[in-house]
Amino acid sequence: MSQVLYIPRDSVALSLGADELALAVSAEARRRRIDLQLVRNSSRGLFWLEPLLEVHTPEGRVGYGPVAPADVAGLFDAGFLRGGEHPLCQGIVDDLPYLKRQQRLTFARAGLTDPLSLSDYLAHQGFVGLRRALSMSAAEIVAAVTDSGLRGRGGAAFPAGIKWQTVRTTEARRKYVVCNADEGDSGTFADRMLMEGDPFALIEGMTIAALAVGAGEGYIYVRSEYPQAYRTLCQAVDLATAAGYLGADILGGGRGFELHVRKAAGSYVCGEETAMLESLEGKRGMVRAKPPLPAVHGLFGCPSIINNVITLASVPVILARGADFYRGFGLGRSRGTLPLQLGGNVRHGGLIELAFGTTLRELIDEFGGGTESGRPLRAVQVGGPLGSYLPASLLDVPIDYEALAQIGGVLGHGGVVVFDDSVDMAQQARFAMEFCALESCGKCTPCRIGATRGVELVDSIIAGQQRERQTGLLRDLCATMLDGSLCAMGGMTPYPVLSALDHFPEDFARPSARRAG
Repeated sequence: MSQVLYIPRDSVALSLGADELALAVSAEARRRRIDLQLVRNSSRGLFWLEPLLEVHTPEGRVGYGPVAPADVAGLFDAGFLRGGEHPLCQGIVDDLPYLKRQQRLTFARAGLTDPLSLSDYLAHQGFVGLRRALSMSAAEIVAAVTDSGLRGRGGAAFPAGIKWQTVRTTEARRKYVVCNADEGDSGTFADRMLMEGDPFALIEGMTIAALAVGAGEGYIYVRSEYPQAYRTLCQAVDLATAAGYLGADILGGGRGFELHVRKAAGSYVCGEETAMLESLEGKRGMVRAKPPLPAVHGLFGCPSIINNVITLASVPVILARGADFYRGFGLGRSRGTLPLQLGGNVRHGGLIELAFGTTLRELIDEFGGGTESGRPLRAVQVGGPLGSYLPASLLDVPIDYEALAQIGGVLGHGGVVVFDDSVDMAQQARFAMEFCALESCGKCTPCRIGATRGVELVDSIIAGQQRERQTGLLRDLCATMLDGSLCAMGGMTPYPVLSALDHFPEDFARPSARRAG
């Protein structure tokens, strides 16, 4: 019987040489006349160990990493196929504290399976939720999602069940399910990991959504910079269709759902749901005024469910294990789990899925291992490039939508970027305004003009030109952008700017000498 090895095939591992490692392992096995079964799984989210090579043993999967092709011969000599000792040996991967302390629901299969193996997916509770949904009425499916407390994981945190109910009860000849997979926030990668590592979970979630509202067609709008995710999804859709999990007659139940994968337009603003709809319709990606809401007048003018990848991929476990099970995780109005993406100046960056309620300090210290530089932590940005900068004194706040809002923060898509004490927060504030100026669709004046004027004001403050007056003007400008912008692009740009002004005023009171972190 051949020995089973696992080497990831997702973007992180590939960028670090996983393909070259797989070739080296296969060549060395042939040279030694050893029969191997090499499974190309996905990353488990322990990025500092990639490429992580795992070997199946009776005790569990033993990991070695990070492994380079030059290490391969030594691993064979050390008997790694039997879990032998080696400087790169990490032990039983499931027992690593980084994984063992997590509560993985949405990412339960990530790193365990071959992402494009239907048999693997089925062996790990795949399509259990879909089969249950096929036995339920549309109203019962929507009620399960509503009762679970699932909120949109794309940033807005709107209750998914309410959105689904609106689409379900809106009369229309055609309805759509649209997955917003245009993940553009800096420091976020959960969508990409899910699409590359467990694409059938997204397909299953979208199919359940279609059954819930009576939609016959769906689209996955994938960020253009994610070629591996795009290819993986296209293959997964073809496999699911051929096996009867998509198509005109899902599992012989008489209901159909066609699913399409589309590349995004390469614009940050197309991550906004109405700009995404414009792009899908073949138009320039510009924000639509609301109302009407997309749930009533969405893609091609039809009622449309629009959720992001993690929201839709969370649905199968809710249908498979029940709303009460999912609601049992979290606290307050934030129920279930959230895949947090830890990056920046941190020792152990990666993906950590936890129930709502843990603190930022626990996340950074216990999972991240502190700063990579070893210098004191100074700031954490939560919620992408338009999220607030929080000082070290606020790290004990629970990771919860309402708790972060109370201190002027946003949770967004769950990206957490760490900065040490070498960061210049005035430059970070400038970056936020410059980012908005570059990425604005230009439709509304507060965003289009405000961001450009914001860069000029920050530059004036840094240069020491009438600092007090210019700071007052910057705050007034931020208030205009907050209240007057058509979408979150301009409406959230003030968050990083104001938080930098409020928590790190000293960086605006002297000429900027440090580079932005």
